[in-house]
This record gives sequence, C-alpha cells and structure tokens, in this order.
Amino acid sequence: MRLFFTLFFYFNLSIALLGQSKPNIILFLVDDMGWMDTSVPFGDSTQSRNRLFKTPNMERLAGAGMRFAHAYATPVCTPTRISLLTGMNAAQHGVTNWTSPWKNDPTDSPDEQFSPAPWRVNGLSPIAGIPGTVHATPLPQLLKEAGYFTIHVGKAHWGPMGTPGANPYNLGFMVNISGHSAGHPQSFLGTQNFGNLPGKASVQAVPDLEEYYGTDTFLTEAHTLEAIKSLQAPLQNGQPFFLHLAHYAVHVPLDPDNRFVQKYIDAGRDSAEARYAALVEGMDKSLGDLMDFLEKKGVAKNTILLFMSDNGGLSLAPPRQKPAHTHNLPLRAGKGSLYEGGIRVPMLVYWPGVTRAGSRSEYPVQVEDFFPSILEMAKIRRYHTVQEVSGQSFVPALRNPELRDPQRVLLWHYPNKWIGTDGPGINYHSAIRQGDWKLLYNLRNGHRELYQLREDPGEQKDLSSQFPERVRALSELLDARLSQWNAPMPVPRDQ
Repeated sequence: MRLFFTLFFYFNLSIALLGQSKPNIILFLVDDMGWMDTSVPFGDSTQSRNRLFKTPNMERLAGAGMRFAHAYATPVCTPTRISLLTGMNAAQHGVTNWTSPWKNDPTDSPDEQFSPAPWRVNGLSPIAGIPGTVHATPLPQLLKEAGYFTIHVGKAHWGPMGTPGANPYNLGFMVNISGHSAGHPQSFLGTQNFGNLPGKASVQAVPDLEEYYGTDTFLTEAHTLEAIKSLQAPLQNGQPFFLHLAHYAVHVPLDPDNRFVQKYIDAGRDSAEARYAALVEGMDKSLGDLMDFLEKKGVAKNTILLFMSDNGGLSLAPPRQKPAHTHNLPLRAGKGSLYEGGIRVPMLVYWPGVTRAGSRSEYPVQVEDFFPSILEMAKIRRYHTVQEVSGQSFVPALRNPELRDPQRVLLWHYPNKWIGTDGPGINYHSAIRQGDWKLLYNLRNGHRELYQLREDPGEQKDLSSQFPERVRALSELLDARLSQWNAPMPVPRDQ
C-alpha cells in the first residue's frame, strides 16, 4: 500500500512538473483601440498623437518585449475574434461582419445597390450543421485538451443567443466571466449595475458581476479583478493557464472613468476625448495590475503576454458621419475601413527568454496568425482541426526582430455595409497587401487603388495609373484567393 501511494505521489508530481514546463499564455485583447491611441509609438517615431495618452504599462510591456509595426486585424470586431480562435481569414470563414445578439439577423445597413451578402450571420460553432455558422475547432479547446486551464473574461461576441458560439464554455473555456452574445456594454459603470437596472436591462447588459453592483467600480477594473481571481486555481495546482482577457474598453459608450477623466478635462480636452483617454488609461492600468500580479506570484518569467486590438480606432461616428473622439493619423480612416486606419492595430508580445527587450518588428502579421503562434508557444505540435488553418506562426519573428517576408500576402474582405453612407474605404471593399504594395478594390464600382505603404503609410498617393502591371498582378491574386475560399459577395438587387 505504501508503495502504491509513493508511486501515486510521484506520478502526480511528474504531471505537475510537466504542466509547469509549458508557458502560461495571456491574450490581452482591446476593443476599438486605434494605432496611435497610446504613448507607445508603433511607427518609426513618437508622434504628437502619442503624447495625448498615458499608457505607462504598455510602455513597460514594449520595453520588455517586441512591438509590431505591421500588425493587422479586420475592420470590425467579430471577424477578428473568430479569425483569432480559428486561424482562418475572414474571407475564408465567412463571418465578415459583426454578429447580432439575435439569430439569423444580418447586421448590414440597407443599401439601394446591394442585398446583403450571404455571410455567416450566426458566427462560430464548434458543432457541425448549425445554420449560418462556420464550423471550426476553437483554439481554447485545443489548449484545454493539451492540459491548459482556459479562462475567458470580458467580451466574447462569437455568435448570437441560442447558438453554440454564444457560450464560451462550448468553445473550450473552463471559466467564463461576462462572455455572451453582445458586442458592447450597456454601461461601464458599477453604479448602473453595468446595465442591469430593474426594468431597463437590455441584451447588452454585462453579466456575472453582481458583487460590484451599486459600487463605483468601473467595468475594466471589475474584469481585471475577476481575471486575477480566476488565475488562483491554476497557480495553486501548478497547471499552465491560457487567459483570454478581452476588455470592452475602449468601445463606446464613453462612460466617464472617474479615476482618470478629470485630468484630461483639466488639460483642455473636450468631453468625448477626455472620456476616451480615461478609457485608454483604465485599460492600461489593467495591464499593469496583471503584470504586477504575475511578478508577485513569481510566474512572470514563465508567462507569455500578447496585446492586440480587434480593429482600428473609431474615426467616424455613425450615423452622423462626423469625426469621432479618436483618429489614427498618419494612417487613413478608421474602424470599418480597409484603409490602414481601420485595420492596422497596436500589437505587443513579451515572451521571456525569447523576445529581445525593446525590440520592434516589421514582419507582417494578420490576426489569424495568433492561432498557430499560440499553439507553437504552448508546445502543441500535433493537433487536429476540422478547418483549414491559413494563419502562419509569427514565432520566427519573435526570435529574430530583423526577419522580413516581402512575398507574404495579407488579405481583407468586407462585402458588407457597416454604416449608412460610404466613408473612405468603408462598405463593400476588399484589399490585398504583398510586401509594401497594397491594392484596395471597391466592390460597388470595381475601382482599384494602389499604394506603396513604406513611402506612403497614409495612403494619399494612388499609384494605380503608374503601375498597371502591379494592379493586375495583385488583382489576380485577390480574385484567386476569394474564389479559393468561396468568399461571400454582395448581391446586386437587380439580379
């Protein structure tokens, strides 16, 4: 009997040590944060816009790890989130627009020329045969099967109510705090119960945070506290964890975070800008609190931390189409657009012992690359998915800041109408980038624009007439990829 217990003890000890040999992984995902809405410069140098924001913990993370100058999401949120969990391009998985909280509800604005494209309006499903969904094996499920303790905190927005993708537990998460079908919070304020007011609650009300009701706790802070609580169990058990901390910040509504907002008002910022800057600073405090916790627990050196936004900053405020509280200059346009301001996003990675402190990479990264990269970081070399993964691991770029891939092709497809009228690069566009060249294609009228991004990151000089062969080559490549993936296309009303 003593021998049995001795063997049992050493068996469990070996399992714990095996688990500890895998790194912990945290994905810190921000909503609607522009490329310039931080004191960390992702361009060649610090710009005046960077100085408007206080993000010392992003600076701290960048100082320890790597900044990516050419990191890309999709122009709106749900496609990015599904690409991240599936390793598929949005044109490939077909969830090209943000999903409604209700099933079978296209979120496209009405249009005189087009009926809505046949995109997958019900989002992601780990179960085959669910109408209007993409069937895929989710990243957290693979991590869970490999021994990771998987946690989701914050915004989910992978599918409507009543579909498998609406519930993070169905996607492989072992803990879920607040993840549901909605894409923005009813309120960031604990004094308003995060939207859960009697007789006034809506589908956008944030669940699972009852202990903070009636308090002056901001939503970003509540989710940070809950995320830290959720890490206690795997740390006590010596189990590697994957934390998907997906803040609702810095999405509207621009509720005032009273911890930070007044100093921006005192500095002369208008009300919307001050509230937005306070949202950014609150998000940054969350990052710092998490990093402090990891250091206090002695696990910072075995924890990989990835930071990204799900699309560019909101530069047009629908439906009025006036300039909003943020912009992405020198990048053009913003959220919803396939110009750089809508898709190029801040990205940071800190991998202790791998990333070079204070390094900057110009390696091109697209959001679907996170899927194979995280699996490689987790030392998961053999896995099966029902979907074809098109993302490519960026781990080689983490090991070598000088790495380039001038032949790599990045592609975006937005066959949808996000807002009522056409803004710059918004509604019914596709785009492709290879090297420093980017082609923008207007699905409405067939117009093509060509930009050389190294010389013109603001996309102000259309070179299509000067380089017709480049336009032709990129157009053929774009057409081939869209055809290969059977990408959804808008339907002309006269058909």
